[in-house]
Amino acid sequence: MDIQIATLCDFAADYNGKLVISGTFDTLVARAMPVVHPACALAMRVCFTPEDAGRHKLSINIIDEDGESLDPNNMPIEPEFEVQLPKNVPFLTRNIVMNLQGLRFPKQGIYSIDIGCDGEILVRLPLRILQVNQDGQPQA
Repeated sequence: MDIQIATLCDFAADYNGKLVISGTFDTLVARAMPVVHPACALAMRVCFTPEDAGRHKLSINIIDEDGESLDPNNMPIEPEFEVQLPKNVPFLTRNIVMNLQGLRFPKQGIYSIDIGCDGEILVRLPLRILQVNQDGQPQA
């Protein structure tokens, strides 16, 4: 399993097998903490080969700098899926779009979106939450 694309963005969709991504980002700026980000999406394009055939468990978790889950009651998200490639097909790609609403960040700092499969982290996307004052200058 190879994650070809993984990004946090404003909007993503699968359009006839094409991954459409708009507004990719890695920083959120807010004037006050905690901050709630109303809506965004995690967009991924995954490539499977015949060696990946079988049942797998995906894992998606947003963690803070201490490794604690942003929402321990709902994360990690761990859907299971089956991979089957038709005979003589060298690879198969799939797009995964996860819409995220109401993400609440209690304080500024570095967070991570961990994407894993079968107990192994495959991608760690950094996300910076930055508090600024009224002039747009970073707060200490």
